[in-house]
Amino acid sequence: MPEPNRDPIDPPYPSGPYAWYVVGVLTFVYIFSFIDRTLLNLLVAPIRRDLNINDTEMSLLMGMAFALFYTVFGIPLGRMADSQSRRGLIAVGFVVWSLFTAGCGLAKNFWQMLLMRIGVGVGEASLSPAAYSLIYDYFPPHRRATALSVYGTGIYLGGGLALLLGGVVIKLSSAQESWVLPIIGETRPWQIIFLVVGLPGVIFSLLLFTVREPLRRGMRQVRDAAGALQQVEIPLREVVAYIRANKVTFLCHNLGISLFAVSTYGAKAWIPTFFVRTHHWTSGDIGIQFGAILAVCGTIGIISGGRLADYLASRGHREANLRIMSLAPIFAAPISLAFPLVESPTLALALLVPLMFLMSAPYGCAPAAITQIMPAPMRGQAAALYLFVNVLIGLGCGPTAIAVMTDYVFHDDAMLRYSLAIVTATAQVASAIILWFGLKPFVRSLDRLKDWNAAQSSAG
Repeated sequence: MPEPNRDPIDPPYPSGPYAWYVVGVLTFVYIFSFIDRTLLNLLVAPIRRDLNINDTEMSLLMGMAFALFYTVFGIPLGRMADSQSRRGLIAVGFVVWSLFTAGCGLAKNFWQMLLMRIGVGVGEASLSPAAYSLIYDYFPPHRRATALSVYGTGIYLGGGLALLLGGVVIKLSSAQESWVLPIIGETRPWQIIFLVVGLPGVIFSLLLFTVREPLRRGMRQVRDAAGALQQVEIPLREVVAYIRANKVTFLCHNLGISLFAVSTYGAKAWIPTFFVRTHHWTSGDIGIQFGAILAVCGTIGIISGGRLADYLASRGHREANLRIMSLAPIFAAPISLAFPLVESPTLALALLVPLMFLMSAPYGCAPAAITQIMPAPMRGQAAALYLFVNVLIGLGCGPTAIAVMTDYVFHDDAMLRYSLAIVTATAQVASAIILWFGLKPFVRSLDRLKDWNAAQSSAG
């Protein structure tokens, strides 16, 4: 049955089962994107060895090379998502990043790998702004945080599967250092992993064509010469003006979640290497165990965060999404400080269970909060701006901050545990403070959106 329509002007939402099918397809694509971007985290040692690079250069491949181009291309692609075919945009991007992921398996030096990571970032920039926009138009307000949280499970399922896959392949390939493949020639195990996970994405991109473009809700419309209604694209200057009018909300939301992302991206990038260096585990063993924790606890955490936000919102807490975002880093910071410093590897691994739960909880609420305060014709662009700041600061700086502290402050690979503890806990405390200060401005932005919508209705 169609979802109940709470606004008599708007048509009913698409049927619940089909809407959840669309979320399933988008989540499947998101899983692939995180498999492609997370594989590097488990393969630090063999890539460093074969490409002859240090921790800082490795962190640039894990973070900045991807993040910079992901964010730069995200803004124009987000604007396209507000007016062009969203499923087509995602399908093309899926093909692009899959081919560049496979290309990582052909890299012979640092610069070639850097170019491939840039390509992955450009392709993946097409996904989330368009996906957020689709989900918004498929679900009524009281289910959006949950739907976006289910989509967000792709982060943890993809990241966990990347580590699991990498761990299994490393264990299976430990008896043989290289293979000779047709055309390609001598190939290391880590290169084969990139080829295996990248190429199938080209075929799976066809799934996007089972997704129908839903009605864009709340769009500005005018009648053409024939009397038909046409959707009008909002001028960029109006988008900029609206964001400027809500600058405090955007600053607190985007900077707060980005500092939290410094801790999450930094931790996920270096936890496998931390267990190898500090507790002398093999990459295969930690890949399998941490991959399972990330997939299970991250998935439970992000869905729980979204469900709790929707529940609080139904009880009248309009700022519920931002409140969940502000609470997660408060509880995560003590665990982030403790797990790298305990002497028992078993205890360290056990502490990752609640930590991955807490580190994932805000990531369905964050895009839900952005779509909640933005007019319909601006959501893709606002989502792209959120991703711009979040990925550039979080992924661009998180892994590198830990690596720089290890290389240039401690000057010792074995001190990674202290770099991990200091960077993650500090970033989480700062995140909690900034997000908490954003609660009142967020409510004011919700009131401002009501006024904007009312003005548009009067003008129409």
